[in-house]
Amino acid sequence: MTRLWIPFITLLSSALFTNAAQASADPLVTIQKKWAQCQYQRSQEKQQIYCFEQLIKRNQQALNSAPTRADLKVWLAINKSSLAGAQGGIGALSLVEEAKDLLEQVIDQAPETLDGSAYTSLGSLYYKVPGWPVGFGDDDKAEHMLKKALAINPNGIDPNYFYGDFLAEDGRKKEAIQYLTRAQKAPPRAERPLADQGRQQEIAAKLKELQ
Repeated sequence: MTRLWIPFITLLSSALFTNAAQASADPLVTIQKKWAQCQYQRSQEKQQIYCFEQLIKRNQQALNSAPTRADLKVWLAINKSSLAGAQGGIGALSLVEEAKDLLEQVIDQAPETLDGSAYTSLGSLYYKVPGWPVGFGDDDKAEHMLKKALAINPNGIDPNYFYGDFLAEDGRKKEAIQYLTRAQKAPPRAERPLADQGRQQEIAAKLKELQ
């Protein structure tokens, strides 16, 4: 499979909160919204890189204040991976290595966090990062992780999208269309409209390529 540095875009549904005041106070909500802005509303490379750098600082501060929160750890990994995608090149490998370590910690300690999002994120890294001797990319591990994510969240937009994208890169066109179509029909996430809009655009573009 061709190895590409692309913006790593992941994913994931928010944690559930008991009321609006609690949700607005939770740093995860702000981090998720800001990620979508960095990913989909920063068209210039320098702006996007700066946006992710600042978001990583905010995410790290939130995790420092609540070190047992696996959801914040998942999002720190997502943000580091996203920055790596924005920067590109060999220099981004240290960021994806850091992201991989964070995701492995979550899988070891709390694998069902955010509907198994650590599996989706790690699986995406395994097929997007170059393989040995440059990086840790591994298609077999990618598929294993992505199937784990789908077992936990079979109807989610992100696990279906990333597995479909993986299959497309692997030349399995018919299967790719099947999972991308599932992603296209996934229930919208009321708390993440911008992320859903951006992901649906990516799904449509990928399906157009395959059809």
